[in-house]
Amino acid sequence: MKQLKTSIEISAPPDKIWSILMDFDRYPEWNPFIISIIGKPKIRERLRVTLQPPDSKPMVFKPQVTLFKKEKQFGWLGSLFMRGIFDGHHIFEIEELTDNKCIFIQREDFSGLLVPLLWKSLDTKTRAGFMAMNNKIKDLAEK
Repeated sequence: MKQLKTSIEISAPPDKIWSILMDFDRYPEWNPFIISIIGKPKIRERLRVTLQPPDSKPMVFKPQVTLFKKEKQFGWLGSLFMRGIFDGHHIFEIEELTDNKCIFIQREDFSGLLVPLLWKSLDTKTRAGFMAMNNKIKDLAEK
């Protein structure tokens, strides 16, 4: 298993960051990495997610929501073809530091047969996508 993890400090309360993260309808307007999410953020629900890492073509997958703790955590598990080939457990976390300061964490745990073959691209392009999204959330939340 490999993990990709990024974080950014945001001068905003958790509820403001959470409202941006959960407003899937607005993703096409601001999100440079996850350009679309269709579905409801409820445990066991399937989403339709379109990702576009920098310098890459868009990818569509249908992960299942695995984690939902209001204003704290949201996550899903996606697989390529079938479980065990290439699986990604994507998690967003908001850690409150003070009343008006948080750490926004975006991480993904990858497992499966194809991870060693894809790791270089994940560690560069996907990491850059995480950081671009983190920076945009920070900009929006701090306005």
